[in-house]
Amino acid sequence: MNRLYLLLPVGILAVSTASIFVKLCDAPALIIATYRMMLASLVLMPFAFFQKRWREQEKNELAWPLLSGAFLSLHFAFWIASLKYTSVASSVALVTTHPVFVGIGGWLLLKERLKPNLIFGIAFSVLGSGLISYGDLSFSKEALMGDGFALLGAIAASGYLLVGRKMRKDGNLISYILPVYSSAGLILVLLALIFQKPFFGYSSSTYFYLFLLALVPQLMGHTTFNWALRFLPASAVAITILGEPIGSTILAYFILDEGLTVWKILGGISIFTGILIPLKKTFRL
Repeated sequence: MNRLYLLLPVGILAVSTASIFVKLCDAPALIIATYRMMLASLVLMPFAFFQKRWREQEKNELAWPLLSGAFLSLHFAFWIASLKYTSVASSVALVTTHPVFVGIGGWLLLKERLKPNLIFGIAFSVLGSGLISYGDLSFSKEALMGDGFALLGAIAASGYLLVGRKMRKDGNLISYILPVYSSAGLILVLLALIFQKPFFGYSSSTYFYLFLLALVPQLMGHTTFNWALRFLPASAVAITILGEPIGSTILAYFILDEGLTVWKILGGISIFTGILIPLKKTFRL
């Protein structure tokens, strides 16, 4: 369990860079999401090849990872699209409201008990996300559309985490994440073709940031959370990911020159409190 103290903060820091890299890309949202997942899958393939567990995996065992990949593809499609219309703070704050959906889904579908400390953690975390979003609120049509995309991304992320919790209780990490990431990538390729988004013709800096998206927030960040799903309920991992708005808001302030308001500071404190309550008391890490 001590490894969770070390690796979960690394995962939070890694996923916090995603919104920055997305903002720096000049490609459409579907293309950014597609490159992120396909590049991550290609990096994983050599590691999976040498694992006996992966080679022996039966076809009927792939159904759940494929479902998880479908949720993941929708999560990235909606969330990255939201960043094209609204600020980093608003987008990340709203997309990380998924603990509400994960907590309810884990209780209904996985029979995971909603302990009091976990409920308080969800409440503080959602309150913090709301404060950040309120402080950066814009009533333009584009911003409202971006907020809606972010919320849809949160719902899709909930499905991704719930399926991951079911599979990661016993499964090998690489055997789970490779079919998840690759199926998400293939679904995104199909969506990009349907909506006629070009795969090539972007600046060299965009391709560089696309590679960083696959390497840092995906392989380092999401893989860390998928690893943690073997040891923690999906709702606890979802709360941990709520550290992302803090990191993303700070990075956006220094890199993108997006203002750091009192609302964002108060929201960050509330989210941090929400993370510590369930991790420290409920799970006795």
